Order: sequence, then structure tokens, then C-alpha cells
Amino acid sequence: MPGTRSRRGLLAATAAMLSAALAVPAAHASPAHGPTRGGSLVLIGGGLKEDNKAVYREIIDRAGGSAARLGVLTAASIPASRDPNADDPARCSNSACNGAYYASLFKQHGAADAQWIPVDLDHIANADSDAVVAQVNSMTGFFFGGGDQYRYVTTLLHGDAHTDSKVLAAIRAKLAAGAVIAGSSAGAQIMAGADMVTGGDSYQALRDGSSPGYFDDPTRLGYLPAGGFGFFRSGLIDTHTGAAGREGRALRLASDTGHPRVYGLEENTALIIDNPGTPAETATVKGTRGLTVLDLRRARAHTTTAGWSLSGARYTYLTDGDRYLPQTWRALPAPGKHPITPTGDTPVPANNDAFYSPANTSGRPYSLLSTARALAASRTQRTATASTFETDPRYTVTLTRTQPTTAWAHNSSDPTTLTSLALTITPN
Repeated sequence: MPGTRSRRGLLAATAAMLSAALAVPAAHASPAHGPTRGGSLVLIGGGLKEDNKAVYREIIDRAGGSAARLGVLTAASIPASRDPNADDPARCSNSACNGAYYASLFKQHGAADAQWIPVDLDHIANADSDAVVAQVNSMTGFFFGGGDQYRYVTTLLHGDAHTDSKVLAAIRAKLAAGAVIAGSSAGAQIMAGADMVTGGDSYQALRDGSSPGYFDDPTRLGYLPAGGFGFFRSGLIDTHTGAAGREGRALRLASDTGHPRVYGLEENTALIIDNPGTPAETATVKGTRGLTVLDLRRARAHTTTAGWSLSGARYTYLTDGDRYLPQTWRALPAPGKHPITPTGDTPVPANNDAFYSPANTSGRPYSLLSTARALAASRTQRTATASTFETDPRYTVTLTRTQPTTAWAHNSSDPTTLTSLALTITPN
């Protein structure tokens, strides 16, 4: 869902916009010149800020630039009927209100038009409405907002059959025809194929493993075997990866379900996918943070009386401008980045909270990424460890520099891009 926002300015016309949307606006003629490239995805790890011009413009440009018409879907939010502040534009946080918010932002960033697509838990029937399908067909791109990805499953897919509603089928056809589809947080998660994550914290995931389903306990690692919409299938997707320390749950889910790769999306940063689902698929990072790629092709998991362990995984972290080629598993640092030679003599600091435990009320002093970067900068260490804040058991993550591990940076000796650190997890 949207973070900090200046709602009064952005949603001054919310009531009028929602009235029009709930009446299901008539379809408009498609613009004369829409997107010219093949369909693409823009996946954002959550926390998309209002002033992130680079990401908003990326979506708009791929939807046709000044002719872009964006359809906004926010069914992952609670519906207005469950929002006690539904009548207050300054405080509301429901699907209709958030739809108007994002539509206003896309217009501010240069889209010709942006409209809420009125499908949510209050309007599930609209997912099979011919009038809403006509609205979808008038759009050149789509944006899925955050919240709970399971609500997208509930509203846009048909039950246990997991078949497309008419609206989702129309969006799928638009992607195939060249449209851009973007999503943030739950809106990125729902793009996944099989075994889409539904919740969970890293420590509980390492300790207890994963289970198919959707659970009221937010710490329990759950997943849907049938997955989400299946727009993106070259790896599992996780979001808020650094901010919520989700590398642990991502590794456990991938290992449990037999997936060889996970893309961990960072907040306010986009992963742009060109030619999704084809041998020419490419991924490009855009934003101030980055992307974690976890490679489990040679990983092996074991469970003993001490607990679950994993060996043979690889950790890569990519930043702005870096590209990744899923077909060949190759990371390509951005032009202008150079490989660095480690020069640091300071020992890698101790890390007793690798995954940002909610139980650590003393703050968030460190992260797995911090340990990885400190190791890459060290001239004297080839191995560093980070442990979980929780005990019984306490899990230790060991990172090791091995060939072909490399670190890259712009104009400094501080590593920003890291490739292929060896990673193991052991219980103590």
C-alpha cells in the first residue's frame, strides 16, 4: 500500500473519481501510437515513493509516453466497506482510495490518463464484467498496488481452478500484445508463477519450513503451489527483501519447493523485465537500492536433530543499471562500474541480527547485505558470518569469497555490486 503521502493534494478529487470508476467508465478509443516494444514487466519491491520519477517514468514510457493510459488495480488493499476512514480522503487506505491515489500520481508524472479498474473484494463480480474488460482494453499499461497478494488471487482468479477472470484474461492478452505491467510489493508478488509466497518471517521459516496455504499467523512461511498470475516464471519473487530481512525465508521456500533461483526485490527500486518468458528475457535494476539474486542450483539442504541447514547456495546483489540474464545466469554490471580490489584491514563487524528480527527491539543495527559488502571490501578476510537474533537454534549464515566472486563500484573502493558469494546456513 502507499506509504507516506500528501493525500489532500493528491486526492482532492477522490470522491468524483471513485464515483466515475464505480460506475464503470466507458471504454475510450486506444491511442494512435501505443507501446512499440514487446510486453514488459516492472517489478517494485514495495515502498514506492511519490517522487521516484525514474520508476514512474519507466512505466509511463513503456506504456506509450505522453499517450500512456494506465489502468490501476488495487484489489490487494482492503475494500472501502472494511475501512473505518473510507469517507476521509486524508486518512483512507482502501482499494478505491488507493486506486485514486495512484491514478493521480501517474497523471502527475506525465501519463495522458490513469484510471482505477474497479475490481476488489467489494466488487468481485466486476472481474467478469464486459464493461470493465472494455475499460481494460482501452489501456496501454497496468499497475498493481500493494497490500495482500492473496486478495488478487481471490478477486481476479477463479477459485480452485485458478483460471483467469475475464479482466485478468484481457490484461494477459494486453501483455502479450506489448503492454507494460507493473506492480509494487503484493503487486509484484502476484506476477509469480508456481509457489508464490503468501507470508512468513525468516527465522520461523528456517526453523519450521514452509507449508502450502495462506495463514493467519504472519510469521509462518506459506505459499500457493498454483502460484499467482504467472507473468514471471524465471524464479521465485520476494519483496521488501532488505528492509524486512527476507533472504532467509526466500532461501527456505526455494529449497523446499525445488526452485533454483529467487529474485529478492528491494523497496523503492524496480526490476525491469524485457521479453518475459522467452529465451531473450533480460532483467535491469533501476533505483537507489538493489536486487538480491539467490542461486540454488548446487544447493543442498539437510535436516538433523540440530535443525535445518543449507550449503552450496550463491548470493548476488545488483544495483542501479546492472543487468541480469536469466537464461545464462549471468550478471552484467552497469557501464561505468569497475571491479575493485579489496583494501580494507578492518575485521568484518559482528552481525547478530542477519534478518532484521521483529524481536530485536534495540533497533536494526546490521543486515546480511552489510556483512556481504564488508566482506567484499576486506583484504584480509575470505569468510564472514552473520547470525539470527533468535536462538534455539541460532542460525549462522556464512558468506565466502570464492572464484568467480567479484565486487564492483562506481568511482570508489566501496563495493555496491556483488556477484556469486558462496552461502551456507547452519543451526547452532
